[in-house]
Amino acid sequence: MNYTSLQSRLATAADRSLTSPVLLIPYMWIGDFVRCHTVVRVLKDRWPQRPVDVLTTTLCAPLLDYMPGVRQGIVWDLPRSQIAVAQQRALAAKLREQHYGDALVMPRTFKATIAPFLAGIPNRTGFFGEFRIGMLNDWRRGEKALPRMVDRCAALALPAGIELPMDWPAPQLVVPATEIAAWRQANGLGDSTAVALAPGAVGPSKRWTSYTEAARVLAERGFDVWIIGGPGETAQATEIAAAAGQRVRDLTGTDLRNGILALAAANLVISNDSGLLHVAAAIGTPTIGIFGPTSPWHYAPLNPIAAVIETKTDVPCRPCHKPTCRMLHHRCMRDIPVADVTDAAFRALQAAGLNPAH
Repeated sequence: MNYTSLQSRLATAADRSLTSPVLLIPYMWIGDFVRCHTVVRVLKDRWPQRPVDVLTTTLCAPLLDYMPGVRQGIVWDLPRSQIAVAQQRALAAKLREQHYGDALVMPRTFKATIAPFLAGIPNRTGFFGEFRIGMLNDWRRGEKALPRMVDRCAALALPAGIELPMDWPAPQLVVPATEIAAWRQANGLGDSTAVALAPGAVGPSKRWTSYTEAARVLAERGFDVWIIGGPGETAQATEIAAAAGQRVRDLTGTDLRNGILALAAANLVISNDSGLLHVAAAIGTPTIGIFGPTSPWHYAPLNPIAAVIETKTDVPCRPCHKPTCRMLHHRCMRDIPVADVTDAAFRALQAAGLNPAH
């Protein structure tokens, strides 16, 4: 079934008259959090009259300001690897005030179900997971048979047993042009054509090893180069700027909103398979994704991107989907030539009619 056909089926459903709010509990990694906007879009097609709220951490909260269809974010930072009963009770009290009719719990952990259960949300939907008997009351099976994370997450937004489409609506992040212009001005960036590099990723095996060389090539061709990422990428950004010249700017920092605005302001983004790849693609900035140990079919954004770059050499252990290289050679990333990435960048910039500054 394609999604258009599914929309037609949903349009005739009796429950489209419901008005109670829906709570979405996503994974709190940036890329997965962006993917959850597909779920928001499916929910709004199924229940147009129901507000959709999203539980979020402080880190991910800025993304919600740019997600159409989200009424509000419930910002709550629970400690990792702890039940934190008192904090769960306080969160449940906050949720109870909103009178949610449904909660969709994407993570498979016991901890993710505690607050919706304590809040007494009538319908609590999720897949079977660790010790969750009684915590959820709308159990879903078959998670392992669903090939992609977006399939597993979006399935929870639909009635049980329905045939799932493969062409889900893509996530959207809408960043106002006025905010982009103000951000450029505040950072003294002018209006030169800029390529943003996002060299970070969860785990070293997902990090391409030649960003410094790519930055040097781009800068020599007259393009501004921005390094985007969190504090973990600041040292690398400093090294890249020192090696590639004055056109390179270190824009790493602790505020995700700054990263969102940088990716929206850039004319092209080059990124590993990371959360920022999904942010850039959802914004609609032309984006090049570099994939080593992970499969683009499983993990690339649903949004169209300018190019997918993979090694052309035979690496038998790929894809392993591991955060560190078990073979210790990291060939799936090291074997990707700089020219493969920069040539794709120049093609994308030319297709957009963009020229370097002089």
